[in-house]
Amino acid sequence: MQVVYHLGAPCTDEDQLIQSLLKNRAVLARSGIVVPPPGRYRAVIRDASRALKGAPASMDVQDALLDAITESDRCDRLVLSDPRFICINRLVVQGAQIWPMIERETTKLRNLFPGAQVEFFIAMRDPATLIPAMFNASRFNDFDEFTHGVQPKAVAWSEMLQRLNRAHPDCPITVWNNEDTPLIWGEILREMAGLGPGQVLNGADDLLEKIMEPAGFKRMQAYLAQHPPQTEMQKRRIAAAFLDKFVLEEALEEELDAPGWTEELIEEISAHYEADMDHITAVPNLTYIAP
Repeated sequence: MQVVYHLGAPCTDEDQLIQSLLKNRAVLARSGIVVPPPGRYRAVIRDASRALKGAPASMDVQDALLDAITESDRCDRLVLSDPRFICINRLVVQGAQIWPMIERETTKLRNLFPGAQVEFFIAMRDPATLIPAMFNASRFNDFDEFTHGVQPKAVAWSEMLQRLNRAHPDCPITVWNNEDTPLIWGEILREMAGLGPGQVLNGADDLLEKIMEPAGFKRMQAYLAQHPPQTEMQKRRIAAAFLDKFVLEEALEEELDAPGWTEELIEEISAHYEADMDHITAVPNLTYIAP
């Protein structure tokens, strides 16, 4: 059995990824790909993980988990998603690290199904927007308190991914940039489901529809129907062209509260994030989905 853990990050797709996959739940189930709704497993996984404390689950525990999570008789690939699999928002960035506890927490997750082939999926986001977004989504009222000890200019996704790979060298890791998701959404869905590039899934254009004028989106769909792209890259180029003309600017705007952060600091954080992407592909056993 294969088990996919989509770890977030928090404040990236806001559960849209799993919701898009759920549109294909019945079709995927016929191929042994199980995508249960989050309400069926998030509390179950959290409770089991805490109870076992990283110890491998027995077959009885694994059977009980599967009974609670899915109704399917066949489960070749199980897809699970929770932006709090690792920790709450306040603890995502500490000092210069993203998810300092990721080795421990992913060990707990992996050992829920110790005999399975486990994969980790992660959406990366610019810390210049990620940290304020997590603050906005938290119960904190003081940004300085929320970011106490955080070194935003030193935060590196590559450092966290190296630690994750060292902890689980046999577990494939798939990552992408949250900022690119509208153009690569279909590929992310297929990768999570374990499908090939030729497979068509409902919901592959969910994000494009959200950020494009309705008339423009319909025109794009009509164009794609009349001129089916031969490759994923061709489809991205077509989508990018329609986005350039029909994008809803207000859909891309996000009000983020970061008191005390200057424009210069924000630009430095973003520049470090972009530079860090050059180091991502050096992580072993990692797939980086880029436009």
